[in-house]
Amino acid sequence: MATRLAEAGVDRPDLDARVLMAEALRLDPTEIVTDGQASVDAADVARIEALLARRLAGEPVARILGRREFWSLSFDLSPETLVPRPDTETVVAVALDLMAGLSAPRILDLGTGTGAILAALLSERPDGYGIAVDFSPAAARTARDNLARLGLADRSAVMVGDWAEALKARFDLIVSNPPYIPGADIGTLDLDVRAHDPRAALDGGPDGLDAYRRILVALPGLLKPRGSAVLELGIGQEADVAALARAAGLDIPGPARRDLGGIPRALALRAPAGVAAPQM
Repeated sequence: MATRLAEAGVDRPDLDARVLMAEALRLDPTEIVTDGQASVDAADVARIEALLARRLAGEPVARILGRREFWSLSFDLSPETLVPRPDTETVVAVALDLMAGLSAPRILDLGTGTGAILAALLSERPDGYGIAVDFSPAAARTARDNLARLGLADRSAVMVGDWAEALKARFDLIVSNPPYIPGADIGTLDLDVRAHDPRAALDGGPDGLDAYRRILVALPGLLKPRGSAVLELGIGQEADVAALARAAGLDIPGPARRDLGGIPRALALRAPAGVAAPQM
């Protein structure tokens, strides 16, 4: 399997082969390495070939499995959700730093998808409570189910909504990984993204900033005084998003935190004390 994947130009063919083989044989991936004597029958071979065909056609391993690990937690996927990616863990790390010293933080996750960011934060803050919002009813169901399966249902609620339009409460922390790919660039993305991630979760409009505009104008009315927000950024977007944030009356305590690839990925924002939301 690994040879065929390598010949097709798949990145990390050995890892993909091990994970898919384990899925087909209903084993843990480590058992594929340690147990070389596992028997394989015709039904097993058929399952292996079916999974291999999907991967060779460009379907990501996470989509084939229907799940992905994020922040050491497992999340089920649906066609309406993005696959959680390691870059987004930078948002979680920054958010946890901003919540240090707060008790019983109230958290809002806008565009929640699988619920990964909110679930990661609640798993680290057992005194926290969070609300997740997504425009897609199917994505909201996926987030709700993931939060429940992770034992977080009693400390969370999931809503279907158009960003923050229906919300009146104020929060200590707001997080979001919004769509930020310029629409014209989506066709240039890797096949596993452009063909399998939902376009609505990718397309940020002509300049990639449409969702940021919607979110940032709402943040001053949603954050408690001196409350914080963390937004995931696309490549090269820090200056533009920071300018939008300042125009909305938000403070920027420092440069965006870089991800493991060195890309500015998580921008922290803060609401000034006692400043009303500007009219924009």
